[in-house]
Amino acid sequence: MNFEFGKYYHLYNRSNNEEIVFRTDENYVYFLKKYRSFLQNLVNTIAYCLMPTHFHFVVRITTTDESALQKSIGLLLSSYTKAINKRYHRHGGLFQPHTKAKEILGDRYLLTAISYIHQNPVRGKKVVRLEDWPYSSYRDIVGMRCGTLPDKGFYRKYFKSDTEFKKYSEKLVAGIEI
Repeated sequence: MNFEFGKYYHLYNRSNNEEIVFRTDENYVYFLKKYRSFLQNLVNTIAYCLMPTHFHFVVRITTTDESALQKSIGLLLSSYTKAINKRYHRHGGLFQPHTKAKEILGDRYLLTAISYIHQNPVRGKKVVRLEDWPYSSYRDIVGMRCGTLPDKGFYRKYFKSDTEFKKYSEKLVAGIEI
């Protein structure tokens, strides 16, 4: 992974052998707490979605210390894995060895990436509506929850209101065959 200050990236990783990574509500919340602890001062979180076997984040890099960012991503995953291993009496790696980081070039791709990660639960047939999945930033962005992880101010550059973003997202998700 190579990161550059001020650029946007789609970060994602999945479990080994399609193992369930987030088994309970508590697991999802704990992962986000760890994420905030390790990465909050290094990235600006634009959007996220946690799925049972994988995660996605859209972030903007706010540090010039690339090695600290890479180390923090590794620490996030290893500390979460240690906690899950202890809690569920398992051992070994939980995530695939390399977290992927795709640079997002251009506003259109940025909005597409955000929409894509919010659509994951619908595409995965976990829910019918975007707002029904509690483990993504969608509810925060459209004002249904007061979460502070995603940068809601970011969306004002592209949308006049929470309602406008919601309509945009619903229009895109309407085209998904379930």
